[in-house]
Amino acid sequence: MTTALNLEPITTLTSEQFVQLCQANPDLQLERSANGELIIVTPIGGESGSQEASLIAKVVIWNEETQLGVVFSSQTVFSLPGGGDRAPDVAWVELQRWKELTQEEREGFPPICPDFLIELRSRTDRLKPLQNKMQEYLASGLQLGWLINAKEKQVEIYRQGQKVEVLGMPVVLSGEDVLPGFRLELS
Repeated sequence: MTTALNLEPITTLTSEQFVQLCQANPDLQLERSANGELIIVTPIGGESGSQEASLIAKVVIWNEETQLGVVFSSQTVFSLPGGGDRAPDVAWVELQRWKELTQEEREGFPPICPDFLIELRSRTDRLKPLQNKMQEYLASGLQLGWLINAKEKQVEIYRQGQKVEVLGMPVVLSGEDVLPGFRLELS
């Protein structure tokens, strides 16, 4: 579950201030929306944590075979070109794009949108904020994204320049041209 704090009556939280806030509160998992809302992300339970780890492992195994990019966990905050600072559950950036960042940019909150990502809806997550987050990623350059909603037995597929596609589970998802040869079976 996430909680959004509207700081507008007091201040507009910039990306730089957000970084300072995160450094001052390392035990909190925080995000910042494109419109400056501070988002507190609560820890997830065992089922969601296990599912997230499994998804990361599958993308890592594919990536080790192809050597096409870099895989990130949910602890990685990306400073999105669209203005937000977000941490997807699973993220992947094409290798050449990653190498174009400076060492300092790679060590901080990378100023880049992942090419591919997965958001996993936990049992306490509200759907609309996750859908808004996916739209924020698209506006920042996301090529392919999957919002896995086990609660509703659905997957929402987000692609640049296309309408959201909703599929029922069980389903086999394809990495398409973004992650060539990657397939994920969801039951």
